[in-house]
Amino acid sequence: MSKLRRQLSAGISNSIETRDVNAIREKTGNIYESITIIAKRANQVNIAIKEELHSKLEEFASHTDTLEEIHENKEQIEISRAYERMPNPALLATHEFLEDKLYFRKAEDELFR
Repeated sequence: MSKLRRQLSAGISNSIETRDVNAIREKTGNIYESITIIAKRANQVNIAIKEELHSKLEEFASHTDTLEEIHENKEQIEISRAYERMPNPALLATHEFLEDKLYFRKAEDELFR
């Protein structure tokens, strides 16, 4: 299992559960801003997982497909199933946000004062 998958799916349920809106809003003071931060992180996680999956599946790519090769790619199927069982990127991002594992700043904050 890759470092990314271990880090992201450690102790996170794959099922959807209700969250306290007030707890999400408390982090930034604005529910919409909190949701935007979670959505941006979910997009980052999704891109990273997708790139990792494609790089692993690239090892099995062949330019000629025969009927035997299609039936013998059990490793490729197992890799795909493992990624399908991973928690949704939105669930991972929400967990990170609520556990204070995300760094974010407002656009109007000046970097150099």
